[in-house]
Amino acid sequence: MQTQLADFIRDTPEGVEAERILRSCVHCGFCLATCPTYQILGDELDSPRGRIYLMKQYLESGEVSEKTQLHLDRCLTCRNCETTCPSGVEYSKLLDIGRGLIEKQVPRSPLAAMQRYALRQVLPRPTLFSSLLALGHAARPFLPASLKSKLPAKQNSSSRPKGRHARHMLVLEGCVQPALAPNINAAAARLLDKIGISLVAADKAGCCGAVSYHLNAQDEGLDYMRRNIDAWWPLLEAGAEAIVMTASGCGVTVKEYGHYLQHDPAYAAKAARVSALTRDLSEVVLAEAEVLKSQFEPLPKPRARVAFHAPCTLQHGQKITGVVEALLTVAGFEVISVSESNLCCGSAGTYSILQPEISTQLRERKLGHLQARQPEVIATANIGCLTHLQSGTATPVRHWIELLDEV
Repeated sequence: MQTQLADFIRDTPEGVEAERILRSCVHCGFCLATCPTYQILGDELDSPRGRIYLMKQYLESGEVSEKTQLHLDRCLTCRNCETTCPSGVEYSKLLDIGRGLIEKQVPRSPLAAMQRYALRQVLPRPTLFSSLLALGHAARPFLPASLKSKLPAKQNSSSRPKGRHARHMLVLEGCVQPALAPNINAAAARLLDKIGISLVAADKAGCCGAVSYHLNAQDEGLDYMRRNIDAWWPLLEAGAEAIVMTASGCGVTVKEYGHYLQHDPAYAAKAARVSALTRDLSEVVLAEAEVLKSQFEPLPKPRARVAFHAPCTLQHGQKITGVVEALLTVAGFEVISVSESNLCCGSAGTYSILQPEISTQLRERKLGHLQARQPEVIATANIGCLTHLQSGTATPVRHWIELLDEV
C-alpha cells in the first residue's frame, strides 16, 4: 500500500512504524472473513481493511472525525485478522497508534469520557474493585434480573501452598481476577507445587497496563508496565525462572512490554527481558507434562465433557493453539470440537461494557457453538472471557487449571 504521511507524523517513531505496517497491506480482504465485527455489522469500515484505510487517510491528511473514532472503537483487537493475513500485517500495532493519536484530537462526550475514566480508575485497583463487587453481592437480592446476570457469583478463596521449592516463578495476581475468581491462581499454585515449582507474587506488581492502554490512556498504561518491571526485577535477578500468566489477556500484554517500551532508554532492555521470560500458564504446564502424567490416574470413561473456548489473546495474540486441549485430554477429559473456535466471544477487556450490543451478539453466537454438543463444563483461559460467557449460560464456565487441579 503506497503511503505519503503528513508532516505531523512522518518522522516520528509512531510514523515510521505506521508507514511500515501500512506498506505491508496488499488490500487482499482475507481479513474480512475472520473479523467478528464485520461478521455482525457487514460494514467494511468495521473490518480491518476498512479501518486501515481510515487510519491511512488520517495519517496522510491529519484530518479525522468522530466517524473514524467510532469504527476504531468498535474493533475488539482480537487479532484474528493477524492470524489470517498472508502478508503479516501487524494490524493491532497500527490500531494502537491510530487510536492514541485520534484520542487526543477528537473529544468525546462528557458521559463517554467519564465512563472511560471510571473504568481506568476502578478495574486496575484490586482493593477498590473488590469492595465495589462486595457491595454488589450484598445488594444482589434487590437488583433487577438484567443486572443480576452481569454480577458474577461470589467465589471463596482457597488455600495456596507456601513457597518451598528451589524452583520458583513469579505470578501476576491480576486486577479483577483476585476478586472474581481467586481460586484460579490458587489452583495454579497447587498444581505447580506438585511438580516442584513455587509460585511467588511480587507485592508491588499490579495491573499489567492493558486496561488503561487500550482505553487510549497510553501514557498511564506505560506507567503500570514500568511499575511491574520495577516490582519483578529484583526477583528475576534473584533467580525466578519465569513470569507466569494465568490470564491470557495479561499475558499477551506483558509479552509485548519490550515493544511498548522500546523507545524508553531507562526501561527498554528490562522490558525486553521481562517479555522474554513471560509464559502463559499452559506453556509452563506443557513443559512439565511428563511429570504430571503420573499423577493422572486412568479412568474407564472420561472425567467430563469439556468445550474449550480459546481466548483471542491466547490463540491470536500469543499464537498458542491446541495446548490446553491436549493437557485436558491427557488428564482424562473428553474435549469436544467447537465450530468457529477462532472467533471472539465479545468480552475483549472493557469492550463488553463500552459496546454491549455487539458484545452480546458475539457472546450468544459463541455460546451457541460451545454448547452445541452439550458439554458438562466450558473451559477457558482468561478471566474476562470466563465472566462474560458465564453471564449468558447456566453451564459452568471455569478456568482450565481448576479442572486439572481437581483431578
